[in-house]
Amino acid sequence: MSLFSLTEADLRARTSLKWQTYGPDVLPLWVAEMDTMPLPAAVAAVATALERGDTGYPHGTGYADAYADLAEARWGWRPERGQLRRAGDVMNAMLAVLLGNTAEGDRVALNPPVYPPFWQIVSGYRRDVVQVPLTASGRLDLAALEAVFGGPDAPTAYLLCSPHNPTGTIHTAGELSAVARLCADHGVLLLVDEIHALLIDPGAAFVPILTLPEAQNAVVTFSAGKGWNLAAFKAGLFIRGREASAVFDRLPPLANQSTGHMGAIAHTAALRHGLDWVDAAMAEVAVHKDMLSELLAEHLPDARYERSPGTYLAWIDCTGLGLERPAQHFLTRARVALNDGGSFGPGYEQFVRMNLATSPALIVEAVEKMGASLR
Repeated sequence: MSLFSLTEADLRARTSLKWQTYGPDVLPLWVAEMDTMPLPAAVAAVATALERGDTGYPHGTGYADAYADLAEARWGWRPERGQLRRAGDVMNAMLAVLLGNTAEGDRVALNPPVYPPFWQIVSGYRRDVVQVPLTASGRLDLAALEAVFGGPDAPTAYLLCSPHNPTGTIHTAGELSAVARLCADHGVLLLVDEIHALLIDPGAAFVPILTLPEAQNAVVTFSAGKGWNLAAFKAGLFIRGREASAVFDRLPPLANQSTGHMGAIAHTAALRHGLDWVDAAMAEVAVHKDMLSELLAEHLPDARYERSPGTYLAWIDCTGLGLERPAQHFLTRARVALNDGGSFGPGYEQFVRMNLATSPALIVEAVEKMGASLR
């Protein structure tokens, strides 16, 4: 049975952000929530904890151990216990690393278009953004990174999204090794968000950056919240390279206090029992990506969508449609909510991001409405 078979009526009963931000006449295909039921093992683990009254503070290394076991099984790599530390969600973890290892006024490099909270944790905490955009083909621009890192106003830190959100680019081992070497050569802190690590097409290969010898200067943040749609349960991990212990030493004292005990329980169950589930979900999403290409060709032929193997998100270039702000147009005229590309970086206002972790019927309805809004 499909994991994305919930009806619109089922989904509209939810009280989360995705389904309650807009009115009942709007199809929400925006924020990264999956329209599926949660992993049964995670539900059982939380239910058991509640039945026991096990609702106190988090303790122990169960979540870290589950991640290490998964990393060994999926990627042939096992971090040591001292490389892992409990965290809250990924963006709070990244913020903690920045606050402990950079100062106000420091420059931090990003690769737009990139997940909006990347901008927020930099500029919102009195650091300055240095933009090093992806290439036209959606790859890391290594030459531009080298020029920026070696320039007169070099950044102190570099935030990398791997796989990349919103484009779905999966960085290669060669790209990641080159990035790590550049950071090491220029004394730039390398901080990597790997929350989408398991959200890849069947047959695609994700490379955890800490599997690379050149990248032992990096710090990774990870959470099972995205892969198994467990955002309601706050928990995550810091994972450092073997040469990055000083980064951990400088973390703020409360850096690991935002982990929820129930979150750690749910996420641990997902990591231990949910690999087949997330693989099945992404197999369905791969079909949705192909379907989206066909639907856009039929209903919005002037929109450009380059199918990518990472994430369940589609990054659509609407420049050819001649709209001033495509996301606003589709919301007001088609009653379809998408993410506005402008929130991923200046100059991307002609793009929209669409969430494909939903039922095929809702994707079809959304694209048909989008096409009709132009006629």
